[in-house]
Amino acid sequence: MTDTFTPSPLFERVERARRRKHKFRDEQITLAHGSGGRAMHELIEGLFLEYLRNPLLEALEDQAVFEIANGSSASRLAFTTDSYVVTPIFFPGGDIGRLAVSGTVNDLAMSGARPLYLSAGFILEEGFPIADLRRILASMRAAATEAGVEVVTGDTKVVQKGSADKIFINTAGIGVIESDIQLSASRAQVGDKVIVSGRIGDHGTTIMIARGELELETEVESDTAPLGTLVQEMIDEARCVRSIDAIHCLRDPTRGGVATTLNEISLSSEVCLEIQENLIPVREEVKGACEILGLDPLYVANEGKLVAIVAADVAESLVARMKQNAYGRDACIIGEVKAEPQGIVAMRTGFGGTRIVDMLVGEQLPRIC
Repeated sequence: MTDTFTPSPLFERVERARRRKHKFRDEQITLAHGSGGRAMHELIEGLFLEYLRNPLLEALEDQAVFEIANGSSASRLAFTTDSYVVTPIFFPGGDIGRLAVSGTVNDLAMSGARPLYLSAGFILEEGFPIADLRRILASMRAAATEAGVEVVTGDTKVVQKGSADKIFINTAGIGVIESDIQLSASRAQVGDKVIVSGRIGDHGTTIMIARGELELETEVESDTAPLGTLVQEMIDEARCVRSIDAIHCLRDPTRGGVATTLNEISLSSEVCLEIQENLIPVREEVKGACEILGLDPLYVANEGKLVAIVAADVAESLVARMKQNAYGRDACIIGEVKAEPQGIVAMRTGFGGTRIVDMLVGEQLPRIC
């Protein structure tokens, strides 16, 4: 990964086009606007920011980080919210309840925060079985216990049959950042390494199979899991090796997958992220399912993985520490940060060529989370 990549004129034209801000012109909401890809980013940047713009929201991170004054000192807090509409609501490796708790915990953890408290809002369709609700609540309780958080407030609404699909859950979370760590998609630096915490695409593939879209018998399960402990161990390791400042960015690649997450980082930091195709960990079952549907695992959702951009001199130590955690056993370095072409994710293929890995365009798998 030390070879110099020289951008072609095509790369440069793509770079200029992707960095150009567009006015939001769509007349109706489509499923693509919830995919996590380009359509959703245009919706957020071109519409929501137009009306709700403020310095905290403009950062477009997965959470807001702010300080609360306490006498002569101040506490740094992280706050986030998310909604879950996955179908089916029960799937191998998890359910909508475990997903709701883990997803919100992970958004907090990606800021370096220790998650503390969650809220939970439920929209229930008339006729929803109480037995299923009990099962979901038990799953949420177990996930919250594992993550070390408590659900301390909430809300319940019931709508007429046909006005929703079984159950939707909204969660919000707050956590405390107990160190001086500064994590942001804008902090990637030339020479940094790109780390993933494990095999990608498990969650989205599991949902596809659970919907009956593929006539496959496989043991692949959703990777839904809370990553707060893994992140704290990474911070501890960085502090021991050099300093916590060696970790520059953490993201959980959910909708839009690893590819879209890397594009967000490359655009925000104005760098090139170059990854190696043969280093990206993917289960054979996931590869096979994606081939059947014409999908790329890089764009398939994950719910228990993270992407880290870290200084090169701590990368190997961090990976070794991550492998000691149940949710980081397959962690590995998949690429590095280059100076040019800015705002581009480039992948060295197994055939020796290089191709652009663009942000997800359109809609791949609706209602995966």
